[in-house]
Amino acid sequence: MRHLNRLTLFLETKGFWWGVALLGTSLFVAALYWQYALNEEPCQVCIQARLWVVAIALLGVLMSLLPHSRRLYIAGNSLLLLCAVGLGERSFYLYEIENFRGDGSCEFSLGMPDWFAVDRWLPSLFEVRNICSYTPEIAFGVSMAEALMSISLIVASLCGVNILRSATDQLSPL
Repeated sequence: MRHLNRLTLFLETKGFWWGVALLGTSLFVAALYWQYALNEEPCQVCIQARLWVVAIALLGVLMSLLPHSRRLYIAGNSLLLLCAVGLGERSFYLYEIENFRGDGSCEFSLGMPDWFAVDRWLPSLFEVRNICSYTPEIAFGVSMAEALMSISLIVASLCGVNILRSATDQLSPL
């Protein structure tokens, strides 16, 4: 129980949010490494997952710089939960495709509206260059899709714990 209390206290610190920023940045850099160093061209769904990773990194930086406030941290954790679920959904979609269970349909365009045309603004980072088929192996037989699903589950779980703790703290009498 003491370890759970330490964990929940850590989840309300700037250090947690800097860790979130570092996680998002690391995942983004890893995606670029696989693309440019290992010649694993990204598909439409890979780029969509990459956008969720960027959102996680930016949210981490933003929450690190904003003043500490319980309501703000609940909002930040709620947004982080949304990002983790979005990343998990895209990763699961890729996992299904690489295991021949998904529909496998994807396009050579990102499919974003004109007001958010990141694939045209920053093609070296967000341009679709392949069709959906499989994700590369990270290590020990674990694919990129499997690793991202696991990371998403961990982040979503941490957010859920923190949101529940914050909500129960507000309900409890002083």
